[in-house]
Amino acid sequence: MENFDYVKMNKDSWNKRVPVHVQSEFYFVEEFLNGKSSLNEIELNLLGDIRGKSILHLQCHFGQDSLSLARMGAEVTGVDLSDAAIDQAEVLNEKLQLDAEFICCDVYDLKNHLDKKFDIVFTSYGTIGWLPDLDRWAEIVSHFLKPGGKFIFAEFHPVMWMFDNDFQTLGYNYFNAGPDIETSTGTYADPTSDIEITCAFWNHSTSEVLTSLLGQGLQLTQFQEFNYSPYNCFKHSAEFESGKFRVKHFGNKMPLVFALEMGK
Repeated sequence: MENFDYVKMNKDSWNKRVPVHVQSEFYFVEEFLNGKSSLNEIELNLLGDIRGKSILHLQCHFGQDSLSLARMGAEVTGVDLSDAAIDQAEVLNEKLQLDAEFICCDVYDLKNHLDKKFDIVFTSYGTIGWLPDLDRWAEIVSHFLKPGGKFIFAEFHPVMWMFDNDFQTLGYNYFNAGPDIETSTGTYADPTSDIEITCAFWNHSTSEVLTSLLGQGLQLTQFQEFNYSPYNCFKHSAEFESGKFRVKHFGNKMPLVFALEMGK
């Protein structure tokens, strides 16, 4: 498929997901409203004390992590492509009586919607796979960082995306070989849902991630890989410690997540 509108395609797919996700156990909205944080140990260790810090949260979905950061004392701006997600983020923001700001736009177009610099730019878990060009993404990250600011990023490892959904065969390229376009039923937060989704995604190797960010003059201060996921969102996963999941037949032999900190 050439010259397709991947932004519209992916926006439509996420708009379909939002009402299902809000009602799912995966996103535990009721517990979240009652005080449970949506952030994980991996990113919390990199973020550190964020009281009084300004944070730009890219691709924030319906705002749980943004609002968890706000609860920790940060001044937060969340950005997402999906208007349904941003509408829900605003609802949660009002219910929690927080003062986070939310912007609905394509991440590549953010300069046309926001004129501000931040102490921290943050994004996590299932974000860059929806973007075709990491050089443009890295330029956005750098543009919105203050001098002396830091970029915090946690993401599923690109090795994960090489496998088919059953983790039986290698179905995809480790390197960015252009878009994969798929239609499926259900969503990771509720595989039994009857929603049908068509979306475009790209795999990005760790070298592509690092090269794009280093090319913007950012300095790598930490890089970590983890043999578990903090989310039970893959088939054949098993919880081996509280809040830590591995694909059963790979055990601890495969990287599931990487995380990094870079400074400007």
